[in-house]
Amino acid sequence: MLALDGQLAAYLVPTEPDQDQQTLRETLKTGLRANLPEYMVPTHFIVLDKMPLTANGKLDRKALPAPDASQLQTTYIAPQGELEQQLAAIWADVLSVERVGRSDSFFELGGHSLLAVQMLVRVREQLQHEVSLKDVFEQPSLADFCNTLQEKNGESDHAQDELTKSLEALKRLSAEEIDNLIA
Repeated sequence: MLALDGQLAAYLVPTEPDQDQQTLRETLKTGLRANLPEYMVPTHFIVLDKMPLTANGKLDRKALPAPDASQLQTTYIAPQGELEQQLAAIWADVLSVERVGRSDSFFELGGHSLLAVQMLVRVREQLQHEVSLKDVFEQPSLADFCNTLQEKNGESDHAQDELTKSLEALKRLSAEEIDNLIA
């Protein structure tokens, strides 16, 4: 396993050469996700016929092929609702990808902790929503992250609605009624 541009890449040689590579990748990814935090699961799984070796018999890292971005592509499901669309645009910009779907994982698209912090700053600035870095790691898919964002900020929206109602009620009071309330 190597870290490449902030992403983990796993290089592997299957024990059965005719094994389906996509099935192998998914099996490994599922097994690792069950035992590791999302940010520790490799973004790329590169299947090789054999590991490249130096003349000394050590792994030749320079000869390892670069990860193929096409391995990351999943079935695209468009973001639903205004907030998901806004989040998808932020993610796409921060991660330098063309588009982000509902089921896309921040980390599988190339995200890491530093990019997650950048994304959170943009969410605060552009959407005025608060969410923690921990939430990104616990809810890495766009849809799940959006739900967490709505849940966390729904409470503050409720409090703001209550405050607005109270202020509207105060506006309707006469000066005499306000004096009576204060006294």
